[in-house]
Amino acid sequence: MINMLDALNGWQLVAELGEALDAPAAASFKHVSPAGAAVGVPLSADLRQVYEVGDRDLPPLATAYVRARGADPKSSFGDFVALSHPVDSATAAYLKGVVSDGIVAPGFEEGALATLAAKKSGSFVVIEADPDYRPPAVESRQVFGTTLTQERNNRRLEPRDLDDVVCGELDEAAKRDLLLALVTLKYTQSNSVGYALDGQMIGIGAGQQSRVDCTKLAGAKADVWHLSRHPRVLDIGFEPAVRRQERINWRVRYIEGDLTPGEQAEFAQAVAGEPPEPLAADERAGWIADHQGVALASDGFIPFRDNIDHAARHGVSYIAQPGGSTRDAEVADACREHGIAMVHTGLRLFHH
Repeated sequence: MINMLDALNGWQLVAELGEALDAPAAASFKHVSPAGAAVGVPLSADLRQVYEVGDRDLPPLATAYVRARGADPKSSFGDFVALSHPVDSATAAYLKGVVSDGIVAPGFEEGALATLAAKKSGSFVVIEADPDYRPPAVESRQVFGTTLTQERNNRRLEPRDLDDVVCGELDEAAKRDLLLALVTLKYTQSNSVGYALDGQMIGIGAGQQSRVDCTKLAGAKADVWHLSRHPRVLDIGFEPAVRRQERINWRVRYIEGDLTPGEQAEFAQAVAGEPPEPLAADERAGWIADHQGVALASDGFIPFRDNIDHAARHGVSYIAQPGGSTRDAEVADACREHGIAMVHTGLRLFHH
């Protein structure tokens, strides 16, 4: 059931995202929310190292998935893959080497289908979506014997939703990342806040009761993503027997900085040579402070300025939110204080 819910939500996300940004799109779904989403923007040299793809030739569709999975790689372990375009052989070859439960896409090349069908001894779930299918306008579900019915949110996000600029200015990269974040949150369990940069999500806070907790959670994940490119993290060497996913997980745990005594012993065995010293607080803060240009989206209106104050700590330069709070003016003033551009979309994107 979880796999099907992930597939159905994931397909809707990538289909809308690919259309909104006119680019191959991918999502990595876990437990009915995306762990990451992205479009096929080429990878920098440091991200190639972080994502462990080396000099591998990746087509745009594979690049989109590498970025989507790299947003929160610890959470993406055992994910459900969603892709906006038919799967080519090169993308399938990359997917062959990652731990995931299934894939949904609008088609598969013959060689790609054979590669994916062999994953997990043939138990890898492969679903082909029909791009021309349009679901009913009304959908229902049963909860505790009660049938609940509502209209689907069939309002597609598009560039004009960023026209109401309250303060600051948006460049083209900001518009791309804000649209990416908005589409992602449309299919993320509410309440939700998401951070995006360079065509990919870098932090998603999903399903929190307090919006500022969403902002903090997504911001903490964005910080881990930024720190994954820190030279001291990139320089960690591992013993040859340590597998790719284990290396990724160890880097994340090292960045998070709260290894248990047992983990410290295991980490010492996994690395080649002496384990690196933990990143000092000033190193972490300095590295994060050097990174700006992050786009933040919120699925509901931002009710208090504390969300803005926390967002500013994580390099946020652009915000998209519905607006409509009684404190809109206070929130806008906070954005001006921090030099953050903000738009009101007028769209609530609650998803349950």
